[in-house]
Amino acid sequence: MTTSKTYRKIIHVDMDAFFASVEQRDHPALRGKPIAVGHAGARGVVATASYEARKFGVHSAMPSSKARELCPQLIFVHSRMRHYQAVSRQVREIFERYTDIIEPVSIDEAYLDVTVNKIGASTGLEIAKLIKQNICEELGLIASAGVSYNKFLAKIASDYRKPDGLCVIHPDQAIEFIDRLPIESFWGIGPATAKRLHALGIQTAPQLREMSLARLTELFGKAGLTYYNFVRGIDDREVTTYRERKSVGCEETFSQDIRGKAIEQALESVIEELVRRVNKQNFKGKRLTLKVRFPDFTTLTRSSSGQEYLDNIKNVTQAAAKLLDNVTVPDTGIRLLGLSVSKTEQEIRENTLSQQMRLFD
Repeated sequence: MTTSKTYRKIIHVDMDAFFASVEQRDHPALRGKPIAVGHAGARGVVATASYEARKFGVHSAMPSSKARELCPQLIFVHSRMRHYQAVSRQVREIFERYTDIIEPVSIDEAYLDVTVNKIGASTGLEIAKLIKQNICEELGLIASAGVSYNKFLAKIASDYRKPDGLCVIHPDQAIEFIDRLPIESFWGIGPATAKRLHALGIQTAPQLREMSLARLTELFGKAGLTYYNFVRGIDDREVTTYRERKSVGCEETFSQDIRGKAIEQALESVIEELVRRVNKQNFKGKRLTLKVRFPDFTTLTRSSSGQEYLDNIKNVTQAAAKLLDNVTVPDTGIRLLGLSVSKTEQEIRENTLSQQMRLFD
């Protein structure tokens, strides 16, 4: 007698144009119109754009000035982050009707493991439909959902038919589905990695699958194993209900490009805010990353790790000054300056080991 393999039931839920949709829900006059949540000034950036605005090419992280060029009738709305967080909690309460195994990815998306669920549903599709219906009827918002047997495919499925999408990728259909995707659709393959793969003649999933694990690891390190598995529909990551904070950061976009002494003064201000946040979160990390954006929106980062925790003005200032010395600032100056403290890989490993040992105490 043969037995069929039992697969996990994973759902990825993504709120469609979340901030913009909340504003259109709360302000009926905005419905059906192209809107952008963000600052409309010359130095502003779009946080989220409604789907009406996206038809013109407006998207998140776009300079507001560029967004206005693409869509002259664009309506800017100021962000209300606390309100969006409150709505996000309402969405979370809906998830909890079906499972407690919930992994928030951001304020507007999450993974759910519904293999064993609170309503005894036999399929993830049934629960995904109910969640979408609950969100629509109770909160007046639209969500897209993807269902599959692992996180990678559930995420791809949720993106597949946006907005208001619902897609299921069955284990028997996974490879066929993956083979229709450009490599840019794979988690972890951003523009830089895609460019490297294109230079190697790799544009599609079947072409990527032809590369050996040894070659992918040689080219991309640990990420090579991830690409090797994903293109075969393999992803063993669990839906984790606890996500350890791995970094704390802050940044400032200046109303005018800054130069010379103004950069040093701005850095001091960012350092003070970073240290305040680090201590408020009781966060411990030894890696500092500097982020600099120039007027042409070119962005670069510099990082370093030391032996001391970066939780006081002195340590952060010393590390940040060295990083800034390695940045060549153009005559046009700097548009944005940011700093973040994160854990080194060794710290993460030590913390993981400590958690595992506590299980046996």
